[in-house]
Amino acid sequence: MNDDAFWALIDELSRRPGDRDERLEWLGDQLLRRPAAESVEFQVRLEDACAVATTRAVWRAANRIEGGACTDDGFDYFTLWLVGQGRKVYESVVADPDALADVPGIRALVGRHRDEWDDDEWPEWEELDYVAQDAYDELTGQEDDHGEEFDDAVEEAAEELADELSDPEEWEEGDEPRGSRPEGVAIPRLTALFPLVTSGS
Repeated sequence: MNDDAFWALIDELSRRPGDRDERLEWLGDQLLRRPAAESVEFQVRLEDACAVATTRAVWRAANRIEGGACTDDGFDYFTLWLVGQGRKVYESVVADPDALADVPGIRALVGRHRDEWDDDEWPEWEELDYVAQDAYDELTGQEDDHGEEFDDAVEEAAEELADELSDPEEWEEGDEPRGSRPEGVAIPRLTALFPLVTSGS
């Protein structure tokens, strides 16, 4: 599976009707119709796309949207959600995180407290990270090995595809903790749409 084939699947996923579970079921069905190696390559490209989006600038944007409460795991799930929006949205946000202000799913959250967001509305999509492994395990009969064979296959494939993959910005766990630098410097539209709420207000 090359990069264009990966994004073709993701773009179709982003346009599918139904809730997230229904869309992931569609994606899983698509992978089940292909050789198991394509599930591995899909995962390699998914992880690469997420790594490219793991920048301080995108983190600041996600943290602003989530009210200053974006955890390390939450940011991982945010980058998965971002990939799931399709190639055009993904590339525009990686280039300029303030472009999230134009994404319909983000605009739908404006003016509403996070407690009011439905599960399907949260800009996080952890479950997207598991579809390829589930398909691979079913295709290879490895459901009982806790993903070990799949993880090994992904690591091996990533090494083989290293020349094709991106060289993402170095990111260390714990980068950009809340309050470490002024919020909103490079994201004026998101700052206006998602003002930080102080305690007691």
